[in-house]
Parts: sequence; C-alpha cells; structure tokens
Amino acid sequence: MKVSIASDHAGFEQKQMLVAHLQGAGHQVIDRGPDSDDRVDYPDFAELVAKDVVSGQAQRGVLVCGTGIGMAIAANKVDGIRAANIVSAEFAALTREHNDANVITVSGRFVSEEENRKIVDTFLSTEFAGGRHAGRVEKIMALEGK
Repeated sequence: MKVSIASDHAGFEQKQMLVAHLQGAGHQVIDRGPDSDDRVDYPDFAELVAKDVVSGQAQRGVLVCGTGIGMAIAANKVDGIRAANIVSAEFAALTREHNDANVITVSGRFVSEEENRKIVDTFLSTEFAGGRHAGRVEKIMALEGK
C-alpha cells in the first residue's frame, strides 16, 4: 500500500520509527517531513498528507504530533478526508470498519512506539465494512461545503 506520512516536531521521532516500520513491511512511503525535530507548524504537514490522499497519490495517510488531536483537526479541513485521532489498535479497526477513515493521527508523546506500530498496522490492514455504515459515511461526506 502507498502511505503518506508526516509529523510535527513533537512527533518526529515516532514518525521516523513508523517510516522504517512501514518500509520494512513492504509499503511504499511518501515522507512529507519534517526532516528534523526543529519546531514546525503541524497544519502545514497535515495538509500535505491530506492532499496526497485525496489526489490518489497515496491510499492512506498517517500523521504524528504530540497528541494527534491538532493533526486530525487540520487534516479534516481538506475535503475528502476522514481523519481520526487513534489511541488503540481496537479504535483503528473500528474507524476503518465503521467510518472508512483514510487518515489516522497518533500521539508521539502519550502513546508508546509499540502501540503506534499496532495502530498503524491495524489501520492499514482493516477493510471498510460497508453495509449499514456506507450510508453514514455518505452523510458525513455530504457535510462538506455546507
């Protein structure tokens, strides 16, 4: 799978770990930065990943900041994105199955590297359940531009 990933300064170390993990698992990775843990503004990087996903350049996106919250808020401003801040592998499965999330955000400060690897693996391997959830996702997407 082709995955776009980025972070801010607070998520830089975990982003680097996740890039290596994803590549080791055979995924194609678009690393949108940053290239160091120098202070940056997370909306700039959330936008890059979100645009990769909506353009089809990447199938899914992963964003890492201190909590994951700011990245989720920023990514969701891009039409076509369904980003969720995820703190467990169970939540990662549910956001794919029920919400067809195409971007996840994770915490680089409050969630362990091991758990974030599990979260990302689950996010990438879980399919959308469709069925009764499809209509709900359509209603979510219809909110864009209102």
